[in-house]
Amino acid sequence: MKINRRRKKQPNSIFPLKVDKLKQIMQSKFENNEDLIFSIYEHQGKKIAVFFISYQADSDKVEDFLLDPLLSSKHEWTSSSILNEIPLGTGKTTVALEDILEKLLIGEVFIYVENEEEIVSYILLKKQHRQLSKAENETVVLGPQIAFTESLITNLNVVRWSIRSTDLVLEKIMVGKRYPREVRIVYVKSVANEVDVNTMRQRLQDLDIDELEDSTVLQQYLDDSSTSIFPQYYSTELPDRFSYAVRQGRIGVLTENSPTGFIAPTTFFSFFESTEDMYMRWQAGSFLRIMRFISMFLAVILTPLYVAAATYHYEIIPTAELITLGQSRAIVPFPPIIEALILEFLIELLREAGARLPTKIGQTIGIVGGVIIGQAVVEAGLTSSILIIVVALSALSSFTVPGYLMGTSIRVIRFPMMLLAGVLGLIGIMFGLIFLIIHLLRINSLGRPYLSPVYPFRWADLNKALFRAPLQYENKRFFSFRPKDLLRYRRGEAKRRHDIDE
Repeated sequence: MKINRRRKKQPNSIFPLKVDKLKQIMQSKFENNEDLIFSIYEHQGKKIAVFFISYQADSDKVEDFLLDPLLSSKHEWTSSSILNEIPLGTGKTTVALEDILEKLLIGEVFIYVENEEEIVSYILLKKQHRQLSKAENETVVLGPQIAFTESLITNLNVVRWSIRSTDLVLEKIMVGKRYPREVRIVYVKSVANEVDVNTMRQRLQDLDIDELEDSTVLQQYLDDSSTSIFPQYYSTELPDRFSYAVRQGRIGVLTENSPTGFIAPTTFFSFFESTEDMYMRWQAGSFLRIMRFISMFLAVILTPLYVAAATYHYEIIPTAELITLGQSRAIVPFPPIIEALILEFLIELLREAGARLPTKIGQTIGIVGGVIIGQAVVEAGLTSSILIIVVALSALSSFTVPGYLMGTSIRVIRFPMMLLAGVLGLIGIMFGLIFLIIHLLRINSLGRPYLSPVYPFRWADLNKALFRAPLQYENKRFFSFRPKDLLRYRRGEAKRRHDIDE
């Protein structure tokens, strides 16, 4: 007696079915969209369907690598024989409709032989992304100049090229329920702290959102303190900085269709570091880093200090300068707080206009507009010439911060500080600074203290945060992040000098 041995249908499988029925399902899901190319061919008495999204898949590759060998063969095709006979390394099978729809939208091409229990897919993407180019927002003089692009595959290749290790993990997570987008967690398994990796993985997997616009938006979803103005992850477009942080034991995150990645955990002091600090002599690198901290402090306090002194505390101004200030403000009809707010608003207006206009026009607007408007407001008696110098110095100080998001936060903080100075004078400034310090003490980045290594205090990490020590003393990783392997190299071997005859 002949026994009919039928394969058990897999869960969520829509197969086997007729090719015409599959076409109806696909067209109904895509609302008869013309971008869905669904072709049916007759071969050896069987119908074969080939379908893909026209603007996602490369039609020339489909013709050369799939259709030619598929239709020119003399034997009957099955799902398993297609995978064996068509020599493309990206081939795989699936059975679920949701999986088919998801992969169609990212450029995969599907082949289905009628009444088979699986469908075959190949990745034949149409490459339409910009090539690697020089970074625009994070300008560096020394070191690699290339920047990330919108192509996740390209970005992963750049990181893999920079970190040539079998320990490098590029963990894939899909974020977004309605419009899923691929996100990669990048870390070195033998160095990164397992708790941090698990925390990042959990936060990404727990995200219940329809869509993900960009990596900078993803940071806001993952923030420990969503109400804080300070960024809690370092966003960068430089693969060099990204890879350096990953090698130190931190976690990088890359997002599909985003030209920036971000690093976690991070500290407040990380935003004042630049990749150039490592390429310079340690004296120059330390000087520049300390100068950035001083510039940040000046950007926050300089204009509020002028407002407080000109409103309540004339006694702190030297007598000779007080006479000049009085003469300069004699024709100004506004109190110092209004005067400062007007000028700061004009500076921010010029900065925003220069950033939004085309590059050449933006530079002209920034330079000529600043000179003309500055001279005009002084001659019109709307502000004093001394305040022009103070505001210009404050604006220049805010632009020395390498991290764009942190620089923007500092510029925003100036306005409430000026209001406090205008209402309470120096007491208001002290109140504002104390509030900022308390707020920074309460922030975490991926569960790690934001002000580390100052709080909690770690003497061993100060040379990595506040200044740059000679390389022979940089042999340990950042202890505050608890890496698995704290030692980068042996300090004794790094200091040893070898003669030519050794």
